[in-house]
Amino acid sequence: MNGKARTTDPFEGLFEDTAARALSRVGVVDVGSNSIRLVIFDGAARSPAYFYNEKVMAGLGKDMATTGKLNPDGVERAFDALSRFAAIADGMKVRPMTVVATAAVREAQDGPAFRKRVEKETGLKLNVIDGEEEARLSAQGVLLGWPDAKGLVCDIGGNSMELAVVDGAGGIGKRVTSQLGPFRLQQVKGGQDGLAKHIAAIMKELAKTVGTDHDRIYLVGGSWRAIARLDMERRGYPMTVLHEYRMTPDDVLDTVDWMADGDLQALRSRVGISSSRIELVPLASLVLRELVQTFAPQELAISSYGIREGLLYEHMSGSLRGRDPLLESAKFTEKQMARMPGFGKKLYQFLQPLFEDAPPARDRLIRAACLLHDTSWRTHPDYRAEACFDNVTRANMAALSHPERVFLGLALLHRYKNSRSGSPMAPLFKMLSDDEILDAEVLGKAMRFGAMFSVKDPTEAGELKLSKKKDKLELSLTRTGRALFGEVAEARFQSLCKSLGVEGIVDT
Repeated sequence: MNGKARTTDPFEGLFEDTAARALSRVGVVDVGSNSIRLVIFDGAARSPAYFYNEKVMAGLGKDMATTGKLNPDGVERAFDALSRFAAIADGMKVRPMTVVATAAVREAQDGPAFRKRVEKETGLKLNVIDGEEEARLSAQGVLLGWPDAKGLVCDIGGNSMELAVVDGAGGIGKRVTSQLGPFRLQQVKGGQDGLAKHIAAIMKELAKTVGTDHDRIYLVGGSWRAIARLDMERRGYPMTVLHEYRMTPDDVLDTVDWMADGDLQALRSRVGISSSRIELVPLASLVLRELVQTFAPQELAISSYGIREGLLYEHMSGSLRGRDPLLESAKFTEKQMARMPGFGKKLYQFLQPLFEDAPPARDRLIRAACLLHDTSWRTHPDYRAEACFDNVTRANMAALSHPERVFLGLALLHRYKNSRSGSPMAPLFKMLSDDEILDAEVLGKAMRFGAMFSVKDPTEAGELKLSKKKDKLELSLTRTGRALFGEVAEARFQSLCKSLGVEGIVDT
């Protein structure tokens, strides 16, 4: 589609106005070759929450490479799923949904008939997109999660695999589609050698189009996620969140070999992968091996965002796209769940003297922590610290690496608890250096003090000043602050000073 005029936009009206861009409940259905998924998004558009999410492994594209038609059993499963999805959307009063169909429907002889039947029987209008459009939308889904994504987006489905280049500034460059989907590969003759040669030949042609100078490959698609989950199992990785999970090329090759030598069904049971998904994993792993060997990236990153999220990104304004997904999500969460919405910004301003030297990457985590510091207040006090940690490390948040999740979670744990000794979350602390652990503790204790020092605005009650030598922390109290600085506040201030390794001075 590069250099071609855009055709009529099949997704026009997904967001009609500014208000809808800011806050809207939107339904999207992705009719793929293997799975059909309904997602209803809600909340801040730049970092939408998954209000409802359901998937059916219909297998529409199974055997299509030999028959040329959609799988009959898959067709009936698809209609059952789409009828249900239409009813769910109607029950939730979701506006007319955007429905896209990819490789199986666009390539099958009976694809047009399937499309007409869907519209007639369910009222859902199927937008059948070509391979390059599929690649573009997948890349936009990656950009929703990584605004500065740079490298190669690789989206694998049942019947196809797409590649798209992202330039690090929100732009999408060359894109190409191929028939490297597992359903297609099931029909390749010549055994393992023939299959390997077939994959290598196609991958070589793809590399000519998109180039091989990409340090990072963003992996989109259920088969990639399944392999990543198995990689976590092999490595004993302490977290199971797949979004932003990173693998080195050596990790990938080791896991592919490990799967080939092991009992895949036993592994499937251990990690909770569906039987219909695991069926495609061996073929997908051969494609991934060749992908790594052909493009030689420095790392591969899993993206849980793809076409569905790309549809949302499609109609975002430039200013909305430019916002930080993490901070947008934190602001929305504070607005919905905090006792005093808006206090997080005031807390951040009060604590600024402690973190003036923080680089931008750390500063955004400090901002997010302050916004989230009080969003778990309804949890029982005995579990509040762990709940804060758990919520952040498992939350559906974008633009947040796994170590950053742990840093943010640990800071919020210390917001409610001085000590982390004996925490069930301890295995995840190993993802941080000793210095990062201490920094998270300082941030947490700073919030622990500031949040109870003044419930209205701590900047009106006092001012913090860290000495240039960073050996003293002075708290200058206002008249309001003198009344607020009681026994508990003083104890929390001194606990903060101890973690900072400074002398605490209170100027009354």
